[in-house]
Amino acid sequence: MLITIRHRTGYRYSRPFNHAVQSLRLRPPSGKSQRVLDWTIAIPGIENASCYVDAFGNAVDLVTPPGFSDHLEIIAHGVIETFDTAGVTGFTGEAVPPSVFLRATAMTDSIPAMDSLAQSCRRTTRLDELHALLATIHGTIAYDTTATHSQTTAIDAFKAKRGVCQDHAHIFIAGARTLGIPARYITGYLLVDDETSAVAHHAWAEAFTEELGWIGFDAANGVSPTENYVRLAVGLDAITAAPVRGTMRGAGSEDMTVEVVVGAAQNAQQ
Repeated sequence: MLITIRHRTGYRYSRPFNHAVQSLRLRPPSGKSQRVLDWTIAIPGIENASCYVDAFGNAVDLVTPPGFSDHLEIIAHGVIETFDTAGVTGFTGEAVPPSVFLRATAMTDSIPAMDSLAQSCRRTTRLDELHALLATIHGTIAYDTTATHSQTTAIDAFKAKRGVCQDHAHIFIAGARTLGIPARYITGYLLVDDETSAVAHHAWAEAFTEELGWIGFDAANGVSPTENYVRLAVGLDAITAAPVRGTMRGAGSEDMTVEVVVGAAQNAQQ
């Protein structure tokens, strides 16, 4: 499937910034489940960006936009060809070994009740355990866009028994790690019902097995990713996989807006 994406992040400041550094993880990787056909990032200063691949395998653009402006706009857009691999991303060859993704973070810490839920998903194979964990979390944590925010932890969302895709992913990651299975956070895009849709970017988890490598699990929707999913960035949690992170000096208060439009190639407009 051909999917077009336009991802805009806009900032407005109460006074002009005099120095800024933006760390962008806005370049989707090509791999088993997808191939990048065309991709462009527009932000002032991108022509002088420092580019590198981080330990998680993300292509990073480190941009210093010119100062003395009270606004900043970042636009990433392009066309991705996707393939239905039943959620299997495979062996992606990052610098860090899968065991690094057994490490808990503040966003993915667990409590005994969460550990008990994960232990109830014990099965004879790792893959069966992961699918049981997927179904259990999907059936336990309601999807609610008003219940949490970007700083909500897995523990808080689990106690509330509701959250958004970020929360479902964090809870799944915590559960997989309880079972001794490396798990990581994926931020990306989801084409809904093969039609153009204006949505925030999506998030899910990947877990590692020795037989298949990395496999995706979207606990918010109760499925493994299909050809409607586009992977963007990888991390231990939502913070380390954030598409845009930055610092500003002298900017005062900040107002941020994010607009994402995802569509099938024949329908979506860039």
